[in-house]
Amino acid sequence: MGLTGEFGKVGSKIYWTYTHDGKVKKAKQLIEAIEEEKKLIKLRVLEGDLMEEYKDFTVTIHAETKGNIDMISWTLEYEMRNEDVSHPISFLAYFIEITKEIEANHDI
Repeated sequence: MGLTGEFGKVGSKIYWTYTHDGKVKKAKQLIEAIEEEKKLIKLRVLEGDLMEEYKDFTVTIHAETKGNIDMISWTLEYEMRNEDVSHPISFLAYFIEITKEIEANHDI
């Protein structure tokens, strides 16, 4: 992972290397919004493998607690480059695994 700017600050850019569908991929994301009171972060993909298939790809992560239950919502906003591109369904399982890792290692 690389970083331009300050981690956790709006306007910072994060460079990721990750494995998805068994392949090593890269992404450069811009932190567009952080709303601490709402426990929300919004990241826009600027460069990388996803941009080969999508014109625009934004991920919003929102954490909330109801009673004793912590919940994470992942919202994907995207525009496909053409009709032959699939919806990013495979990312659902990927984000579930990330959520499990966060849950196992951090308090929300």
